[in-house]
Amino acid sequence: MSSEQSATPADPESETQGHRPPRHAGFKYKVGRMVAASVARVIYRPRIEGRENVPLTGAVILASNHLSFIDSMAIPIAAPRPVHFLAKSSYFEGTGLKGAISRDFFTSVGAIPVRRGAGQAALDALDQQRQLLDEGLAVALYPEGTRSTDGRLYKGRTGVAFLALQSGAPVVPVGLIGTDKVMPRGAKMPSLSERVTVRFGEPIDVSTHGPATSGRARRLATDEIMTAIHALSGQELAGVYNEPPAQTPIEKIRQALPHERR
Repeated sequence: MSSEQSATPADPESETQGHRPPRHAGFKYKVGRMVAASVARVIYRPRIEGRENVPLTGAVILASNHLSFIDSMAIPIAAPRPVHFLAKSSYFEGTGLKGAISRDFFTSVGAIPVRRGAGQAALDALDQQRQLLDEGLAVALYPEGTRSTDGRLYKGRTGVAFLALQSGAPVVPVGLIGTDKVMPRGAKMPSLSERVTVRFGEPIDVSTHGPATSGRARRLATDEIMTAIHALSGQELAGVYNEPPAQTPIEKIRQALPHERR
């Protein structure tokens, strides 16, 4: 999901709902995933490559490019095991029938609610996903932080590397192709005439770059992950971070100065 639909450790603009333990895939997830996967295979005939590269047990991080709202549905459907991701908390807080449907749907696809914010909020989001990894589960992250609006692959933020280095979990790069055609930005309903390709690459052990406390190790690990994603997706490289234009002089100075994007 995009920064409008989700918040990940790769994007510090997120805040969890307190410190409640993350919810695990349960009955709703299993049923929802089974139904969604069956429908998707019939309608979209997705091409899924490299499923054998995803470990069936133990902690693992799926790091993917980000093109569309439906990316967070495509990955859990294509993966051979349950996958969790963070989603905007408003999807869980609606009232009435619409709110119940939204809440049940996002719960069924393995989403965990977070609030947008900064500072401590980003650490809280990291902590939620670290808890999942500590329990041997799989999580999906978007190192770019938000959806690409022009189809290019942007520089990765270091949150995913920090999480991998801290937890010791391997990183499986994922290349999504065609999800932006199925549901372009701003579309209300997905197209039924496009096909999606999901490619899972070989697991990456980022521990060779150094400890999580090293900024250099986080940057090198992130770059290795993004290189693998690029090889799978074939996108044009943007060479910059995917972030909104600076609106104030302070923001312009901040973006111009070298600093770590987490």
